[in-house]
Amino acid sequence: MKRIGILTSGGDCQGLNAAIRGVCKTLYNHYKKDEIEIYGIIDGYRGLITGEYRLMKPEDFSGILTRGGTILGTSRQPFKLMRVIDEENNVDKVAAMKANYKKMKLDCLVILGGNGTQKSANMLSQEGLNVVSLPKTIDNDLWGTDMTFGFQSAVDIATQVIDCIHTTATSHSRVFIVELMGHKAGWLTLYAGIAGGADVILIPEIPYDINKVIKCIKQRTKSGKNFSILAVAEGAISKERAALPKKQKKEALANLMYPSISYEIAAQIEKATGQETRVTVPGHFQRGGSPVPYDKLIATRFGAAAGECIINEHYGCMVSLINGRVVPVALSDIAGKLKTVPADCEIIKTARLTGISFGD
Repeated sequence: MKRIGILTSGGDCQGLNAAIRGVCKTLYNHYKKDEIEIYGIIDGYRGLITGEYRLMKPEDFSGILTRGGTILGTSRQPFKLMRVIDEENNVDKVAAMKANYKKMKLDCLVILGGNGTQKSANMLSQEGLNVVSLPKTIDNDLWGTDMTFGFQSAVDIATQVIDCIHTTATSHSRVFIVELMGHKAGWLTLYAGIAGGADVILIPEIPYDINKVIKCIKQRTKSGKNFSILAVAEGAISKERAALPKKQKKEALANLMYPSISYEIAAQIEKATGQETRVTVPGHFQRGGSPVPYDKLIATRFGAAAGECIINEHYGCMVSLINGRVVPVALSDIAGKLKTVPADCEIIKTARLTGISFGD
């Protein structure tokens, strides 16, 4: 009898249920009914710590391909606190997870998540648990995979927001800033900015000079274009702040006088140009709703590949998309590494060639 546990951890996104379905349908298709048991662990690592899980049935995975969110629930359990004893409940989280893994008599633990989740998955693998993970994040910032599921769905939503802003920006002759998710990596803002026809794209990897941003807007006005649209990642940073030592930079961002960097940029633009400037923040809309067809497909491919890893007892890995193929890569090779946007990558070049400014 094979016993498999499965959990989703970190922020939710589109495609989680499709990936879960891909794993479980592959296993049910390979093993006879009395040869496989799949346990859903509730609310991510928290459920593994507290021992909250339930035996799933094949019908639990039916009809979930198009559903957003996760049928298992999720929570954030920061990696840096995983080995810190919970003083309130006196819980050793790592010991509790290992104990519940053994209590459930699992042969493998399937983990779906982003960067912090993958670091914890690698830690559990090093602690002797059989682990297979899947790459989930709307930020597409996981090292070792060309694409994560959830990313394309978020790009579609973010692009639609920028598309819709065009008409009101034109009608009112305004500057609009659309603030998109991405604290450390600008993939989402870059893709949506290009697809949505933004005039300026600001991402964490390319610190901006506000004077150059303002110059771009003034040039557009001079050429007869009465509006401008900026796609700004929530982690965008000015050249002045980027040059500060780490501690001072953190303090400067913590003491920001505005709700976010986009509102500061808006105030600077309005003061310098006199042009009415507004900020739109789609926020968690970017994570929500049903997955687009691409994410349903890639999540299913990831799920099937993870199921195949379990069948072949290939553990300690994350399934990844590399050059169009879904293959397992060692968790130890990718955990803790962030995939940021290279300043000289082809898509940045495409944006520059078409006249998009990065404020640098």
